[in-house]
Amino acid sequence: MLMRCFNFNIIVLVLLIGCRSSKSSTLEDRATEMLSVKSEDKALNHHLPYFINVRSDTIKKVILSDADWKQKLSEMEFIVLRLKGTERPFTGDLLANKIEGIYTCRGCGAPLFASKHKYESGTGWPSFFDVFDKTCITKDTDYDLGYARTELTCTKCGGHQGHVFTDGPKPTGLRYCINAVSLDFIKTQH
Repeated sequence: MLMRCFNFNIIVLVLLIGCRSSKSSTLEDRATEMLSVKSEDKALNHHLPYFINVRSDTIKKVILSDADWKQKLSEMEFIVLRLKGTERPFTGDLLANKIEGIYTCRGCGAPLFASKHKYESGTGWPSFFDVFDKTCITKDTDYDLGYARTELTCTKCGGHQGHVFTDGPKPTGLRYCINAVSLDFIKTQH
């Protein structure tokens, strides 16, 4: 059972790395390469991505000019991720997604949320009661609506994701209210 969980975690990590990898390497090639590393290999941590078990100040930041972001993102993605806009409620393609997987930052691919933490809040935006890894999300206070809200941005690229509120379900009591246009989704394999 432990080895099965280990292999599942490695596959998830491979998918997270592979979605932004060079065109010459397919996800299947990366998965085969990663799974060939034995669990007792002392160098295993060398193969893990930067965002696992690291402090947020050690994450390699993605810094692009506005012109580069405009080339990389659609108009709505740019408005939300770079200009801190908000998509209209009930319009996001990931709102009703119930598939098991990981939600990543559309700007840089960092893992932000897991499907096991997603729930239907009725607000019109994908909602989660916890994050994938606390180092991948940065919290800041914004007063854009005239009162304090906790804004969430991707630690790696600074892309605006949404806000967190204290009206969520147990066990955290938090509602991470996220713009679907800020996210990509990677389906996990069993």
